[in-house]
Amino acid sequence: MNNGLDFRSLTGSQQEAVRLKAMELLKEGRSKAEVARILGVSRVAVSTWASRRRGGGLRALAPRKRGRPAGRRLAPKDQAVVRRLVIDRTPDQLKMPFYLWTREAVGLLIEQRTGLKLSVWSVGRLLADWGFTPQKPVRRAFERDPQAVGRWLKKDYPTIARQARRAGATIYWGDEMGLRSDHTVGRSFSPKGCTPVIAGTGRRFGCNLISALTNRGHLVFRLFKGSFTAAVFIDFLRRLSRQNDQPVFLIVDSHPVHRSAKVKKWLEKNSARLRLFFLPGYCPELNPDELVNQDVKANALGRRRPATQAEMMADARSYLRSTQRMPHIVRNYFNHPDVSYAAA
Repeated sequence: MNNGLDFRSLTGSQQEAVRLKAMELLKEGRSKAEVARILGVSRVAVSTWASRRRGGGLRALAPRKRGRPAGRRLAPKDQAVVRRLVIDRTPDQLKMPFYLWTREAVGLLIEQRTGLKLSVWSVGRLLADWGFTPQKPVRRAFERDPQAVGRWLKKDYPTIARQARRAGATIYWGDEMGLRSDHTVGRSFSPKGCTPVIAGTGRRFGCNLISALTNRGHLVFRLFKGSFTAAVFIDFLRRLSRQNDQPVFLIVDSHPVHRSAKVKKWLEKNSARLRLFFLPGYCPELNPDELVNQDVKANALGRRRPATQAEMMADARSYLRSTQRMPHIVRNYFNHPDVSYAAA
């Protein structure tokens, strides 16, 4: 009779007794469903026990050893080697048929290095013991030069900061980006298996944004239609210079427009008011203005459905103006680990 106990909580001998009782009841002619109801177990369990008895007799119903299966364990020194490889390398760098470090990939690495073949569950437990969790990777360009990044952080930017203090200049970080009407971010709740559908116009349109910010919480921007050209950039530089009583040091990436002949000519004529500095190549994460771009895409555009280009530009402009009125929000961009070097 069902005593309400969880079968899994019983000892091995108690579980064996339940299995033997089930066989007796089946022998009496009771159905598997009836036996399951009497003993308080599932019908599937009764069927499994009956199959085991047919294949191995009553001995097949005896209790089995609990816990993880015994076997070879990965030695501490081998764990240290594998852990370091997972941290420092990607699977493709080790000529493995994987792009990301999954449990299968780590298992294959362990097998290649030690000859020990572990199940994905064992690999998962090992990764948890190491303090590893599954995370969305950050993209880094192959062309990225780690030495140039180190030089920027340790030498180039500190030099720019010292020059700015001596000149009484304000340091800005600038960037440009394109906005698209079909950009979507975030998630929407929906019943499992039913992908939510977002209504929106089938027409695609966009605009461009150029912005710059300081670690003191000052943000300037310009939204424009058409391509990003030297004329557009020079107009932005002119406005930025006029809005500041002190000289401006503007840090940007190496976009061709930034290095164009027209921009260089304008900078030569206005060197006392504005100077341009360039980040290392392929390192957008070092630019705090990238966080402004992500914020605008996520909150001013990605969660809304503008029907026209004018509406999209109005939404972005309203969001940016609101951000301008909250300097503490702008300063918070510099709290991100990748750009905290520029916070002071």
